[in-house]
Amino acid sequence: MKRLITVLAGLAIIAAALGLGAWQMGKWDPFGAGAEGGKSDKSATKDGKKEAGKGTRPPVVVRTARVEVGPMPVVIDVVGTIESEHVVAVRPQVSGLLTQVLVKEGDRVKAGQPMFRIDTRQFDASVNQAKAAVARDQANLELARANEKRLKPLLDRDFITRAEYDTAVANVAALQAQVEANRAQLEQAQVQLDYTFIRATIDGRLGALSVRAGNLVSASTSSTSVPLVTINRTNPVLASFNVPQEFLSVVRKYQQSGELVIQVMREQGADVIAEGRLVFIDNNVNSQTGTITMKAQLKNDKELLWPGQFVAVRMVLTTEPEAVNVPEAAVQPGQQGSFVYLFQTPEGEGPARARVRPIRIDRQVGDRVVIASGLKGGETVITEVPPGMGPNAPVRLPSKGDGKKGEGKKGEGKAADGKAAESKGADAGARATDAGAKGADAGAKGADAGARGADAGARGADAAAGKRDSGGEPRKAEGAK
Repeated sequence: MKRLITVLAGLAIIAAALGLGAWQMGKWDPFGAGAEGGKSDKSATKDGKKEAGKGTRPPVVVRTARVEVGPMPVVIDVVGTIESEHVVAVRPQVSGLLTQVLVKEGDRVKAGQPMFRIDTRQFDASVNQAKAAVARDQANLELARANEKRLKPLLDRDFITRAEYDTAVANVAALQAQVEANRAQLEQAQVQLDYTFIRATIDGRLGALSVRAGNLVSASTSSTSVPLVTINRTNPVLASFNVPQEFLSVVRKYQQSGELVIQVMREQGADVIAEGRLVFIDNNVNSQTGTITMKAQLKNDKELLWPGQFVAVRMVLTTEPEAVNVPEAAVQPGQQGSFVYLFQTPEGEGPARARVRPIRIDRQVGDRVVIASGLKGGETVITEVPPGMGPNAPVRLPSKGDGKKGEGKKGEGKAADGKAAESKGADAGARATDAGAKGADAGAKGADAGARGADAGARGADAAAGKRDSGGEPRKAEGAK
């Protein structure tokens, strides 16, 4: 019994200590004030947010542009490549040792300019031999003519026969033919000698050299042989491009009314670097791609275009005199199609509004978009749409100092946020310190109370034991009596 009373007393003391600590920590309010206070605080916070959300949204700053009506070209934009109008693969026409290279890779050459030289000694000998043969036969011809002249009077006086005279005449003709043949051989030898000087046949720019001086080159007409160098004519050049077959009838229609202008740019939207005219339409459509090849001749005085270069090609078919167009930045994509935001000024008081206007796009020319329907011209469209702006949102035009004010407010906001964060951190630290101190104090008090309770329990147990012992003896005495 004594042990049970001690255990119950200890549990009661521990429960009292825990309750005292919770009450001091603020986690338990036996009177319900804390619960009601917390509820009222949350309600106040919620109501405060609700009241703040009821405020009107301020107008956002936007930039605008007017819808213009003016001449805009009707164009076809495709991708093409630059080709040389004339390409020459230089190959030797005689075999021999290459003794000199008179040009460098990438040089610009003129027609007739020497570029390579082959050893000429063999060809010089052939020329001299042909000249000697011509001289020999020419001497024999002169002798035969003199003999024919001497025999003519003798024939007239019948001193010789007709056969002898005819033989002399035939000898003159034979020698004359021999002289002509030797002269032809001389010309051929001179041509072979001239081939030892390899010259440019067109004006253009050289490519990479495949040989150097000291190499043995051979005459070859095969297309598989490697040329000494390649010459590309760079002015004018051709722009080759493929147009979808559905545009063929339109192109031919406008071509009959006049020359079609072709503009070439380095990329879509860039500046025009060359203009020319359409000079070629292929005679068949590519059945695999459904396109037809066309070519335009372009002037290239400054050599801004290079053979093999990819370029953006624009074919100008005609010019639409009154086309409704807007800046590209004003057109917005949507699930139902493209649209623009109209800057609608208020009729009375209040801010301007951003109204949605669906449009249909006809084509794009540079940074301007031609509108087929949806706009008439003269409207004001928003070109810079802020994130989150929706239909009928309040908007306004930028005023002076918007950027500076925005920067100042942004800086002040950052400073305020920093101070608020610092204040919150300090409050949280102070609360944590206070809570720790209260907890420690509550623990100490609880331990003290527990010790006192244990001491009281021990005293109570001793007292109970003493009373039991003292009360027992008189009863025994009385029983004995």
